Amino acid sequence: MSANFEAKKVVVQEIIDKIKASKSVVLVDYKSLTVAEVSEMRNKCKKANCEYKVYKNTLVRKAFNELGFDMFDADLNGPTAVAFGGDETSAAKAMVDAAKSYDGKIILKSAFVDNQYVDKAGVKALASMPSREELVAKMLGSMQAPLANFAGVLSNLMGGIVRVLNGIAQSKEA
Repeated sequence: MSANFEAKKVVVQEIIDKIKASKSVVLVDYKSLTVAEVSEMRNKCKKANCEYKVYKNTLVRKAFNELGFDMFDADLNGPTAVAFGGDETSAAKAMVDAAKSYDGKIILKSAFVDNQYVDKAGVKALASMPSREELVAKMLGSMQAPLANFAGVLSNLMGGIVRVLNGIAQSKEA
């Protein structure tokens, strides 16, 4: 086998490993982005807990096919970049923001989330969802509110009892 073939096998395995390690994978079409814009977008992705990478379509297609997913074949045409997300929404949010920021230079194609194919509309919907951390914070906040209210009621009740007992003690002294 040629060295080029072996190098491609290594890249396909790298893509497979990244897909398996990521909670979400978003495919985008990038048209006429400058080198500075690509660098800026990579930095934004890092801050958003995702990785922006450009691979050959054939290698990405082969990686998905080896994982048993062939529904991405139609999306892997033309210039394609891949965003690997550390959570379910980070890559989608980063790519939707990039599509808005770079005015038509980034076009959403599809995504891979929870071993499922997600179309362009699904990627936009995914980007509008709060992240897992935000949902957990909201849930904990809503769980704490009744406890805080209950603690306030108990505090007022105890304060009332203390005031009544103090009043009784003062009336007995007089």
